[in-house]
Amino acid sequence: MAHSRRHLLLLLGLAGAGLALDTLLPAAAAAADGTLVERLSVCRPDGDPLQELLRRNRDFSRTWQAAERSNDPQGRATLLHETWPLHCQVRPDALAAGQRPWASVLCCADSRVAPEWIFACGAGELFEVRSAGNTAFDEGVASLEYAVAELAMPLILVMGHSGCGAVTAAMASAPLTPLLENLVAPIRASLKPGADLAEAVRRNAAAAAAELPRRSALLREAVADGRLHIQAAYFDIGSGEVSLV
Repeated sequence: MAHSRRHLLLLLGLAGAGLALDTLLPAAAAAADGTLVERLSVCRPDGDPLQELLRRNRDFSRTWQAAERSNDPQGRATLLHETWPLHCQVRPDALAAGQRPWASVLCCADSRVAPEWIFACGAGELFEVRSAGNTAFDEGVASLEYAVAELAMPLILVMGHSGCGAVTAAMASAPLTPLLENLVAPIRASLKPGADLAEAVRRNAAAAAAELPRRSALLREAVADGRLHIQAAYFDIGSGEVSLV
């Protein structure tokens, strides 16, 4: 009886990780294009996920800056459509059955900061958590715990960006709504007197990255075991470039 219960828990755990139960059954897994895990991993890089994100971002940045040279919005859209360096996409039928992202990004909800574009990634490659100011908020930390515990996430990139409105609000003295005050409180705690906006954004990203393992024993243990790397970064909207903090 105990053995059956353990087996059931194993099945439920794998299902929660985004893997269909039929991947555990050899007959069902013998699809023409391999197992579900293999199909979900076709875009997974062989090397360091952080370096792969930076490499893809360099490709994106060149395309982004080329679009700047066109004065026609339709021309810019066409250029981006034709040259955006997306090089891989997981099959839709595999994504309908599960997921196996290889990097997680905690970033701002700002409409100009879309991780799939910035890192030239297709559906199923990035696990994203977004909120104004990219802070280590409760639901965000819990979501990242899920990514690490259930999806074996090896990397969390905490990314701030140029012109961040949440950081701007935190630096100002204008009154905010109670909920916005709660949102900017951890940002204000990271501020340094006399810092400009760009430095404040970088400090906030670094503070949020440091806060994740402090607030979560699960993330802290994953970092200590070498299973997880947490890195802060800064995205410059004008150039399209991501730099590490």
